[in-house]
Amino acid sequence: MSDYEQFIDGIKKKTGIDLALYKEAQMKRRLTSLYEKRGYRNFVEFLNALEKDRDLMNEFLDRMTINVSEFYRNSKRWEVLQNKIFPMLLQSNRRLKIWSAACSTGEEPYSLAMVLSHHVPLSQIQVLATDLDENVIQKAKLGLYPERSLAEVPTDIKGKYFIKEGPFFKVKEEIKRTVTFKKHNLLKDQYDSNFDLIVCRNVMIYFTEEAKDQIYENFSKSLRPGGVLFVGSTEQIFNPQRYGFEVEDTFFYRKK
Repeated sequence: MSDYEQFIDGIKKKTGIDLALYKEAQMKRRLTSLYEKRGYRNFVEFLNALEKDRDLMNEFLDRMTINVSEFYRNSKRWEVLQNKIFPMLLQSNRRLKIWSAACSTGEEPYSLAMVLSHHVPLSQIQVLATDLDENVIQKAKLGLYPERSLAEVPTDIKGKYFIKEGPFFKVKEEIKRTVTFKKHNLLKDQYDSNFDLIVCRNVMIYFTEEAKDQIYENFSKSLRPGGVLFVGSTEQIFNPQRYGFEVEDTFFYRKK
């Protein structure tokens, strides 16, 4: 067993996270740079240190989960969500059940609430936002972001739902109240059901084909018939019918 295989085994026992379901070359490269920076010589040394040092474990989880996000990322897709997808979904249900999966630092679920607020009052909006990393969930709950994270936010929304605090922008409490954050492992934990919309963007590219299959199957089961899955701009599903989906628009898939 190689030192990386020993590392995978130890992490799975300690955290329940199966690194074997992540693309090996990307993950090894990312984690090697971390353990070398911290002065360890190999994965076995690094694993022993992780078992004793909670701060190092948190840093490992941060490095393992890719926390790159921004509001209205790929803004043209959010226009489609606002002008086509939400109106379609709202025809059958005025209180949509929405899940932002692998939500990172919160830009995505807050964006969902802001876009949906064009159609229904904030009091009728509730978004479930989940991530594997407790650290990013805490940052998301804080709702404080550098200006670069707001680069694609429409000017009227920026003025309506953010407060400037020094060099940062804080999400207003009325938006924060629409989002519930929870820890969730897409590769291990149970999925809720009857969602109208599931958003999972720019995460699947890090998983193996086997893991992607498992997650898409679970997303399909979690959506109600007619519900929509919204994926990232590098994550087109080439065989959506395999999971019971049909293309609704570019990067939007509707469950049959």
